[in-house]
Amino acid sequence: MSRRTTSAVAALAAVPLVVALAGCASSPASEGSGSEENPVVKIGVVGKSDPQWPAFVEAAEEEGITVELVDFASYEQPNPALVEGELDLNQFQHIVYLAGFNVASGEDLVPIGSTAIYPLGLYSQKYDDVKDIKEGETVLVPDDASNQARALLVLQSAGLIELKSGGTIFSDLADIDKEASKVEVTALEAALIPNSLPDAAAAIINNDFVAQAGLSFDDAIAQDDPEDPNALPYINIFAARAEDKDNETYLKLVEIFQNDPEVQKGLAEASGDTAVLVKTPVADLEESLKKVEEDTKAHEG
Repeated sequence: MSRRTTSAVAALAAVPLVVALAGCASSPASEGSGSEENPVVKIGVVGKSDPQWPAFVEAAEEEGITVELVDFASYEQPNPALVEGELDLNQFQHIVYLAGFNVASGEDLVPIGSTAIYPLGLYSQKYDDVKDIKEGETVLVPDDASNQARALLVLQSAGLIELKSGGTIFSDLADIDKEASKVEVTALEAALIPNSLPDAAAAIINNDFVAQAGLSFDDAIAQDDPEDPNALPYINIFAARAEDKDNETYLKLVEIFQNDPEVQKGLAEASGDTAVLVKTPVADLEESLKKVEEDTKAHEG
């Protein structure tokens, strides 16, 4: 959801999506990893090589905190790893994604700080303008629920499909009015979409995988608006276990991420200057998470 990891009812990792899980289970920092003078904090990410992370690790080290980044290949992995104590924090997802995980798993992971909102783009290797996409062609979208809903809203805004409900954060392929839509929509795992792009007219590609597709963010032929006032559920966040939400070391890391100039420079570079940096109060993040969880339960019930 992060570059990653992304606009509200037209939604973010962000959220969200470069190698397999690196690292193994260990005691979380809050239970004694490192020392009080030099704590060690394991943070799960998707895209460890992104330029903000070396800058972040260095900035944290200057504050006496050792950060170990654990890289994951897909969005499905970091939350279970956090629950199991293999991580202390993760940073890859937006609130909608976290709410979906909590409701499905019965867990209570919480946001402890915001990072950015990233627009979600539609890309094509065949067309330079969304208007040139022909009737009946295939467009790819991610298959995970939160990013799929956001992707469908982008396609609707671009005039490629119509959604029966008008579009919500719960829209899926079944919500597409096929008779009123211009294109066929196929869902794939987000990580597989870049390699499948040549076989489709266009695809919604999560920010994590744009470079993998040989594209830049400027190549998007359509995207959503991350500055929409309804974008709060798509703010990317640092997530922690509920019992660690007031951990001073973890909150210090959020502060470093939000304020260090080199980290912010790296984040802008990683997103092709598309990231909208935010410092949303944690109380607002918590309230948004609570609402999306309630809406999700009502939708599924």
